[in-house]
Amino acid sequence: MKFVHVDGRDFGDVKLYALSTCGWCNKTKALLSELGTGFSYVYVDLLSEEEMEETMHEIEKYNPNGSFPTLVINHSHGIVGFREDEIRKAFRK
Repeated sequence: MKFVHVDGRDFGDVKLYALSTCGWCNKTKALLSELGTGFSYVYVDLLSEEEMEETMHEIEKYNPNGSFPTLVINHSHGIVGFREDEIRKAFRK
């Protein structure tokens, strides 16, 4: 699967799993950019069927419901949904 990288401050491996048609996903992406956070994102709904299945297995490790947006920080912490306060707190320096 091909992630798109957005440059910013390095907080480690920050991945956003999103849907291209999801307003909350777009708000999460905009917030990360506003905070100056470096991150990578992928629109799961635009992947091939095989890539989508593989990606959903990855998401379910952090979000058993498989909902969007799912933000994964350093392969250890997941933030599910647009949780502005939690996202701001995670990317304070």
